[in-house]
Amino acid sequence: MGLKSKIAGMRVRLRLTLLYGVLFLLSGAVLLAMTYLLVAHSGPNVAMSTTSTTPSGGRSVSIYLGDDLPADSKLTAAEQRVTEAVREQAVRQQTELMHQLLVQSGVALAVMSVLSAVLGWLVAGRVLRPLQTMTKSIQRISARNVHERLAVTGPRDELKSLADTVDGLLGRLEAALDSHKRFVANAAHELRTPLTLEHALLEETAIDPDATADSFRGQFEQLMAVSEQQARLLESLLVLATSERGLDRPESVELSGLTGDVLRAVGPEARRRDLAVAAEVRPARVTGDPALIERLVANLVDNAMSYNVPDGRVEVATGTEGERSFLSVTNTGPPVPPEMVDQLLSPFQRLGRAADDDGHHGLGLSIVQSIAAAHSADLTVRARPEGGLAIRVLFPAAETT
Repeated sequence: MGLKSKIAGMRVRLRLTLLYGVLFLLSGAVLLAMTYLLVAHSGPNVAMSTTSTTPSGGRSVSIYLGDDLPADSKLTAAEQRVTEAVREQAVRQQTELMHQLLVQSGVALAVMSVLSAVLGWLVAGRVLRPLQTMTKSIQRISARNVHERLAVTGPRDELKSLADTVDGLLGRLEAALDSHKRFVANAAHELRTPLTLEHALLEETAIDPDATADSFRGQFEQLMAVSEQQARLLESLLVLATSERGLDRPESVELSGLTGDVLRAVGPEARRRDLAVAAEVRPARVTGDPALIERLVANLVDNAMSYNVPDGRVEVATGTEGERSFLSVTNTGPPVPPEMVDQLLSPFQRLGRAADDDGHHGLGLSIVQSIAAAHSADLTVRARPEGGLAIRVLFPAAETT
């Protein structure tokens, strides 16, 4: 099993070696073929000399090279025989030379092919060594040491870019794991409080020897209130997980209609709190999940009403900017430090650490942020100088069918 794994891990190296070898073989074959053709077309390199007697009795020597050999009609019989012999010898030499060139070139090509395979294997190993180092480093990284990085140094090449990309991914993974750990710890803390209260109420009822029907009824009412608080918390956690999962089947949604339904539903609560609700609801069509968008509107309105001041005001508006729809919710309320605005978007983060009497656990704005991200919408949260928040959600252009 170890051998198979090792061989499987060297597949890229084998492929690179094969690629290098084939490229060398093809280039070597083309080079030898061109050399062979050039030598073959150069013709035999023949040299011949003739002598003659001049009228003054002197001797003249003529030298001929290659195709400049004289015609047979200008030569004596003896010279013709010598010329033919020289030509035949030149042809035999040329044929033998070409044969030797072909055989020796083939042998040289075979030897160099083997040598190129060996060199290709070594070069491929050298090229892949940084990748192997990065692979081993990544294999050592787990949830316990996700803070480690490859930290590859050197010139800004493809391998350095790959290592930096992996380091960036590890950084995002570390942030996600830290966020997940904080979320689990906060959720456990929020759930532990009502569970502790439930246990205390049950224990008090069980050990009270003078308990009456009225005392039991009072304890049960408190238990029901605590149970409802737990149910709201679990529902909020479920919505948060659903929104972070993304959209399954986006639909065309009229934002103004959903906003109007939410405002009508919270009307009695707003009157009970003596809050003035001003609505400027204009047509605005978006594409997304109707249930999640309705929860986004409801959470923003509920947050604006819950964190307000006596005789405060809530302003809600919908409309379009160009091809994009928006939802705006503004409220009066206690001053919010600007540096704490981003913190309020995290789960279980509130201006006060304790849960509110009405069961708020600091999940409202974090759910809004997750739903906005699932719909690729831009969420802007701004602390108003006079107190309260101004929140704006800008949706992408609605898809037309």
